[in-house]
Amino acid sequence: QVQLVESGGGLVQAGGSLRLSCAASGRIFSLNAMGWYRQAPGKQRELVARITSGGSTNYADSVKGRFTISRDNGKNTVYLQMSSLKPEDTAVYYCNANLWSGAGRSADYWGQGTQVTVSS
Repeated sequence: QVQLVESGGGLVQAGGSLRLSCAASGRIFSLNAMGWYRQAPGKQRELVARITSGGSTNYADSVKGRFTISRDNGKNTVYLQMSSLKPEDTAVYYCNANLWSGAGRSADYWGQGTQVTVSS
């Protein structure tokens, strides 16, 4: 059984910062790309940032220069440092990890989501 547990969401004023964390645990033989997605009310889930096992990153255009994704492979943890937050960043943020649990093929796993609310 694999679990992704997120933390760090909350309420912040526009211009402020938050740091999200997501720790993967359980039967993990190989942890591949990890990422953060978000879903605002009435909108589709969208990719925010993604990082490969080798450290290559990509970001949504809307967050470039403001958000930074990083990972600690020793802790199976991915982080999202969010700065200069805007009200339009308000959403539920979901952690995603592609990993191999020792059987079959690698698969995507999701966290339960953490709410980020940015007030104007």
